[in-house]
Amino acid sequence: MTPDDLETLAQVQPPQDDEADGRKRRGNRTRESILDTAADLASIEGLEGLTIGRLATELGMSKSGLFAHFGSKEELQLATIDAARRRFVDNVVRPSRELPRGRERVERLMNDWLAYYRGEIFRGGCFFNTVKAEFDSRSTGPVRDVVMDDAREFIAFLAREVRKAQEAGDLDPSIDPDQLAFELDAVGAAANQHFQLMHDEKVFERAATAIRTRLDAAATAA
Repeated sequence: MTPDDLETLAQVQPPQDDEADGRKRRGNRTRESILDTAADLASIEGLEGLTIGRLATELGMSKSGLFAHFGSKEELQLATIDAARRRFVDNVVRPSRELPRGRERVERLMNDWLAYYRGEIFRGGCFFNTVKAEFDSRSTGPVRDVVMDDAREFIAFLAREVRKAQEAGDLDPSIDPDQLAFELDAVGAAANQHFQLMHDEKVFERAATAIRTRLDAAATAA
C-alpha cells in the first residue's frame, strides 16, 4: 500500500453485476459482509481476538462456513485489514478527491477524517488506531508489517497532499511536508483517543482549531 494506492482506491467504482459472474459476485458480497463484521469486532477487541470461532459466534455461522472463505486466522486478519482500509478510504480519502490540489483539499481531508472519528464508522472507534496500539510493541510478522505499512503510508499520503498544496501556491514551500503531515496526523490521533476515552465531542472542535491554526501558520502570504 502506497500513497498512490490510496488515491487509486478512492477512484475505483464497484463493478456492476451480470448473469455471467453473478454467483461469484454474490459469494464476494457474502465475504465482504463477513469482513465488515470482522472489522467492527476487531475495532473493539483487536485483531488477536479475531478468531474463526469468535467471528462465527458473532455472525451465527458455523466455523466450517467461515473456513470456506478464510483458511487461517492470519488470512482472516489480513483480509479484515483490507476491508477496513476500503471503509477508511470511502469515508476519509475519497470525498476530497473532487477538489483541486491545494489547501482546501488538505482541509477537507482533515475535516472528513475528524468526521470519521466523530461518526464512529467502526463500532469500536477507529479500527486503525486500535490495531496500531495492539501491534506497536509486538515482534515482526505479516500482520504487524501490514499495520505498520498502513500507518507509514497514510502519513506519506498526507505529506503528498501538503506538497501539492505547496505546488499550488497555498502553503509555504519552505515548510517540511513530512513534518506538517506528522503534526496533522498527531492531532487527528489525539482527538480519536480522547473521544473514545472520554466521549466528549468538544475534542473535535479543538482538533479542528489546531489543524486550521497550523495550516494558517503554514500558508503563503496573501
